[in-house]
Amino acid sequence: MKYSNATNYALHTMVHLMRVPKENAVGVQELAEMQKLSPTYLSKILTKLTKAGLIESTPGAKGGYKIARNQTDASFFDVIKAIEGDANLFDCTIHHEGCLIEK
Repeated sequence: MKYSNATNYALHTMVHLMRVPKENAVGVQELAEMQKLSPTYLSKILTKLTKAGLIESTPGAKGGYKIARNQTDASFFDVIKAIEGDANLFDCTIHHEGCLIEK
């Protein structure tokens, strides 16, 4: 399945943050360089992940981002929803009995 670039970057960011020791915060610059992205663009993605409660943001010179306390078991679907929103994963344009999505 193909997702937007933002979702792809969010998934890579989450995997990276899950591998970092819990007490360490990773700065946006480091995360952006790792993925060869603009820090500004990645900041927008990080904001969505923070609002969804998947990561925590710590301000300041030694601040950064880390996995939220209760989100060590976050799924890829949780990340996709945080970036893409609650829209349906597919559009049921083929009308058949098994399609339960209403327009």
